[in-house]
Amino acid sequence: MIVSTRRGFVVSGRVQGVAFRAFTSDAAATHGVTGFVANHADGTVRGECQGDPRAVAAFLEALHRGSSWSRVDAVELVELTPVPDEIRFTVRR
Repeated sequence: MIVSTRRGFVVSGRVQGVAFRAFTSDAAATHGVTGFVANHADGTVRGECQGDPRAVAAFLEALHRGSSWSRVDAVELVELTPVPDEIRFTVRR
């Protein structure tokens, strides 16, 4: 049985207009997690990620570091129920 974990995240700082969603999508591909990422009207980037607990942890570490153009001030996390049959990570508007 494959154990999957899902986390919701809200990233604040200089994370819009600096290719942070693309960075997040690349990090998801690197670590093999599914979910989504989107800009939010308040200037944060929000999303959800799912996968093997170690892969999710590595992905979230990447979010804390951010891209070379961004500045991550905080990453808020919440535990969520896994979504069955989710197969990809998407970038939403």
